[in-house]
Amino acid sequence: MKLKHLSQSVMLMGVAVGAFSSTALASGYHFGSQSVSAQGTAFANGAEAADASTIFYNPAGMSRLTGTNFSGGLTLVVPDSEYTDKGSKTVIGSATGGGNGGNFAPDYVVAPSFYATHQLNDKWTVGLGIFVPFGAQLDYGNTWAGRYALENIKLETLNFNPSVSFKLDEHHSFGAGISAQYMKASLAKAVDIASGLRESGYPATTIAAIKAAYGLNDGQASLDADGWGFGFNLGYMYQLNDDTRFGLAYRSNIHHKLDGTATWSYAGVTSNTTVMNAILNSAKNLGHVSSGGSVTVDTPESISANTFHKLNDKVDLMADLTWTRHSRMDSIDIKFSQPGEGDLVIKQGWRDTFKLSLGANYHYSDNLLLRSGIAWDQSPVKNDDLRHPALPDSDRYWLSFGANYKLSKQSSIDFAYSYVFFKNANINYTDSCTPVSTTCTGNGENTTGSYKTNLQFLGLQYNYSF
Repeated sequence: MKLKHLSQSVMLMGVAVGAFSSTALASGYHFGSQSVSAQGTAFANGAEAADASTIFYNPAGMSRLTGTNFSGGLTLVVPDSEYTDKGSKTVIGSATGGGNGGNFAPDYVVAPSFYATHQLNDKWTVGLGIFVPFGAQLDYGNTWAGRYALENIKLETLNFNPSVSFKLDEHHSFGAGISAQYMKASLAKAVDIASGLRESGYPATTIAAIKAAYGLNDGQASLDADGWGFGFNLGYMYQLNDDTRFGLAYRSNIHHKLDGTATWSYAGVTSNTTVMNAILNSAKNLGHVSSGGSVTVDTPESISANTFHKLNDKVDLMADLTWTRHSRMDSIDIKFSQPGEGDLVIKQGWRDTFKLSLGANYHYSDNLLLRSGIAWDQSPVKNDDLRHPALPDSDRYWLSFGANYKLSKQSSIDFAYSYVFFKNANINYTDSCTPVSTTCTGNGENTTGSYKTNLQFLGLQYNYSF
């Protein structure tokens, strides 16, 4: 209701900005694929450093690249997700009504990536990466059973990552980069007017009379906000011999403060404006004016350890283990510029996660390299009670195939296909703040149901060196 809704609405934005759907494509809200060549091995190739996209996975790998290198790619994601409601209820215990959200995931999502490196001399190499680290896009509509928790959410991010590497000797290389990260988020949810009136003390008979005479529909709350955050990344690579090397990489958390506007609309709640104004004036927790909102969130840092081994002239073997500190997302605290409005505190209770990837290259010919890989990617969501419609996340498994084809001595293309299977996920999320709460805001609804999801990734990347 009033602030209660937007608050939670804003919370989602906060969640999104913080660690970021059934179409968020890797653990948490991470987009998942930052390089088509890496996707072909299910991201096991952090120590391969075969092209300029090593800037993202391990900047020390730039020391292996000679001259000037460019890699630009597009990743197409095709989601398939469905929700089945299993008895979602309003704060007063009545059924929310409504459907299952229909085709709430988009038909497809496209994300670009761009990397370039330039070797200054035998020791130093510089580079720039531009990529999409986080993303989410869901639209359940305004008639689905969980509309009081969320109707739609969209998160867009863009990261600029200038980097440098230093080759100490034939065995040791180091890398570092800084990140300037822009985030933009929007979301909307319904305002449960009828249940709010009941919680505010209106007799059921009065509510029924208003509904019969004038209708009594949901209100709407929405939020748009954006902001910049800054962080850094480090890398180290150890070359054991011509066939084997190891890598370590670290990406820092990024502190974000998003500022935006919260908009409330009660148009269409009843057919009588006078009655609607009387309701908002008497049930204080239902009425809310548009105002500013802000949230500060720390994205999770990550540490990766990886290895590359050339088994023979035909086969390369790779592995990567990445730990991500998702436990930073314990709760989201949203503040509003409107005086007297309580903060929204949403507990996420996320856990730290691991991702394990195993991959291989097969050198079919001088011009054609085939790739494959598998991965297990752990979800940060601990249990059904902490799973929210903005991130109906669960553990997932990757099966990837890819290829690199040399067009000429200087240029090549990468292709990759991945199928991502999510474990079936149940949701039993209850908003702990109700329409009558005085220290926080929320609808008090309970969203109960189940999700089935899978994703397909298609990637194409062009590489050029000179």
